[in-house]
Amino acid sequence: MSDQLSGIFSALADPTRRAMLARLAGGEASVTELAEPFEMSLPAISKHLKVLERAGLITRGREAQWRPCRLEAGPLGAAADWLERYRMFWDSSFDRLDDHLRAIQKGKSDG
Repeated sequence: MSDQLSGIFSALADPTRRAMLARLAGGEASVTELAEPFEMSLPAISKHLKVLERAGLITRGREAQWRPCRLEAGPLGAAADWLERYRMFWDSSFDRLDDHLRAIQKGKSDG
């Protein structure tokens, strides 16, 4: 991936990976624990984890036989910062929609 933001959004584009991040937000988990809710093979789960790891969204530790996965939320801040730049655009769009709906309602109540 050419840049961190592209890697983050690419990783977040898949619902399985988003669900894994949501699970890890509650605490560390093994690959087996992360695989439990999904009907897919462990190699397929590992591929998803590698995408998340390359994006910097998770790390894997080593404790004896257990390799816990951990959420690394810091890179999500870069994605949030990027999206924030567009918040003014959609807030403005919603404000215009509110004004339009109020005008329609006022027109109906006036007669």
